[in-house]
Amino acid sequence: MRLEILHHANCFDGCASAALFGRWFTERENDRLEGVTYRPVQHGHGEVFPVDAFRADVNAVVDFRFSPSPRLDWWFDHHASGFPTPADRAAFEADRSGQKFWDPKAPSCTGFIARTLSGRFGWRAPELDELVRWADVIDAARFPSAAMAVRLEEPALRVMTLLEASKDPALQPRIIEAMQRQPLAAIVAEPWVAGPLAPILERHVRSIDTVRRQARMERGVVFADLSETGLEAANKFIAYDLFPEARYTVVVSRDPKRTKVSVGSNPWSQVPRTHDISKICERYGGGGHPVVGAVSLPPDRLDEARRVAAEITRELQDGSEPRP
Repeated sequence: MRLEILHHANCFDGCASAALFGRWFTERENDRLEGVTYRPVQHGHGEVFPVDAFRADVNAVVDFRFSPSPRLDWWFDHHASGFPTPADRAAFEADRSGQKFWDPKAPSCTGFIARTLSGRFGWRAPELDELVRWADVIDAARFPSAAMAVRLEEPALRVMTLLEASKDPALQPRIIEAMQRQPLAAIVAEPWVAGPLAPILERHVRSIDTVRRQARMERGVVFADLSETGLEAANKFIAYDLFPEARYTVVVSRDPKRTKVSVGSNPWSQVPRTHDISKICERYGGGGHPVVGAVSLPPDRLDEARRVAAEITRELQDGSEPRP
């Protein structure tokens, strides 16, 4: 029997979720399991699952949207936009397998999986508590300050940065497997992590200056168009470090695979959030959580991404939508 786990790509919580579920399933089915494959998937327009998804004997999806495919055996997610269509939501609610779980209020999918496996199946792995704790901190932006999230001194934040920036297809499964057995500090010290991470951290320092040049704040919303700066992505907390009084951020970025509009709310803002970002992004084919989300478009649709970003910026500046 072979297991394949599809997980949110280039994401600490996605990889940690895959690590936790993979560790549990391996221990549970050790005598019958022949191998585990970890496969990253990205959000986007239309059908986001590969045409050959759910090809293994047992198929799991973690930290990613639902699929009504009868070949999907296990599912864990915490995104408010976990169901692309009402039919998908109905399929989930009609499922009687006892192997599909959703909690949009969970800080992280990793923590949600840990609690579910403990409560439903009596499984605990105390040595992974550090991984679970940091997944909650990172995915729910529970940092004590924006500075901590930008300085990247903690091992977990360095692993997060490498996962978000690396284009090496072999890296994510290797980190997932390391997460199952090693403390985060030990992972960061590994030469195969420290080597590629060093230039990424150097670029991160330079990206702070790039965001400082490009970002502008108006009526509580920071907007930055990074699409023509050569910077494919930037730490999403830089804007809050530069503009502590900001309530929201809207960022346009582009890489060879997609153009992206990233939307976030300031976790340290003294002014209450008044918008559900996941619902805003869903209107443009994206999704996320009430506090953070994104819209992904093909890389050649930059003008459309800029239009979407401008519309979302104006809506956030308005502040008229009631908080859910």
